[in-house]
Formats: sequence, C-alpha cells, structure tokens
Amino acid sequence: MIGSDVIRGYTDTMILFLLLDEPSYGYEVSKSIENLSEGAYRIKETTLYSAFGRLERNGYIESFPGNVTFGKPRTYYRITEKGREYYREKCDEWKRTKNLVERFINLEA
Repeated sequence: MIGSDVIRGYTDTMILFLLLDEPSYGYEVSKSIENLSEGAYRIKETTLYSAFGRLERNGYIESFPGNVTFGKPRTYYRITEKGREYYREKCDEWKRTKNLVERFINLEA
C-alpha cells in the first residue's frame, strides 16, 4: 500500500482524470482509484468527499443529482473547462516534481 501522505498533493489530479471522459459518483471514483492503482492505494471516504468539496468550490467540478434507483439519489460530478485546465497544470507540475525527486533517488545506495 502507498501511504496517503505520499499521494496527498495529487488526489485532485486523480479524481479529475477519472472525470475527464464522463461524470461519475463517489463510490465509483473510489473503486476506480483502487483498481487503477492495482490495490496499492485506497482513498478514504473523508479524503474523497473533502476533495470533491474543494474541487467544486474552486470551480473545477460541478455536482448534479443522478437518477434514483434504490434508496437516496447519488450525487454525480463532472469536470468543468476550468477543471480541465487545472488538470493539465497538475500534470505539468507532476512532471517537474518527478524530475526533481529523481535527482535524489539512488537505487544502488
């Protein structure tokens, strides 16, 4: 497992990536993160919904009610154009961060 402290700065990026092609809801996003990480990272529910709130407040995503099938309606989220721009910025930031950190990694040490 990868600790949440390592991932913390890129939770938003992961969520935005999953919303690039189509809207989704919390449980589906959380399962997609777990599946794409091949079980190496499981996002906590509080972390996920905190990120949804932050992303929505910043205008990067918007929420809307889904159809009611069983029980209460699901809240769906979709990425905005501002969110797409932010996603690209975070990807560029990741490349720069990765390049910097790799300067300090010595696998032979």
